[in-house]
Amino acid sequence: MSTPIPIILPFQPQSGLSNFMPVRRSLCRALAVAVACSAAPLLTLAQQALQIKALAERKVSELPAGELFWHIETVESAQDARAAAGAWSLVVEAAGKAWQFTLGPSGTSASPGATKVAEVGPIRRVSASRYLLRINEASGAPGSVTSIHSHPGSEAFFVLTGEQSIRSATGTLRVRPGQAEGGQGADRAMQVSSSGTTDLLALVMFVVDADRPFSSPATLP
Repeated sequence: MSTPIPIILPFQPQSGLSNFMPVRRSLCRALAVAVACSAAPLLTLAQQALQIKALAERKVSELPAGELFWHIETVESAQDARAAAGAWSLVVEAAGKAWQFTLGPSGTSASPGATKVAEVGPIRRVSASRYLLRINEASGAPGSVTSIHSHPGSEAFFVLTGEQSIRSATGTLRVRPGQAEGGQGADRAMQVSSSGTTDLLALVMFVVDADRPFSSPATLP
């Protein structure tokens, strides 16, 4: 009797399952692409640095007596205002206007030919042999942020557009367009960000120890 020859038939998967596997792989790829695309803007946003530019500064040997306030004014001519500026005044150009910032007591009237915009203070005093008065411009898209840092003196904020947030150990200060707010005193850690829905443009006023580094790395809880 001859030996039967086995016949091996290839496995044929069920048609429903074989049709599903390519669809499943396509869905997985699409989901992975969607997650990556949605995360990319957040990663880019988190990596943006707030742009800081020094507009004007001067060193002085003493500060005005009594409580200190920054007086913010607009002027017709930056050149004329600089020529007439006193020892504690700084003149800058920003957002298409000329601005004068003067450190002094509360309640003073506007400078000749100037329009008073805001008064902010009292500003925390710092003890030093020399003082640096400076005006910085802070700008950036929503989500832009500085590193955590501190200054050897006080600062104050005046927002033109957007919203500025100042995070510190005691909480977060939010400054909106047209508002002016005093900040912390010397050597207090902070992190500043553009926290609104539109680009930030702010003018920042400083009174710091002129003989110490203007900014130092710091930490927050």
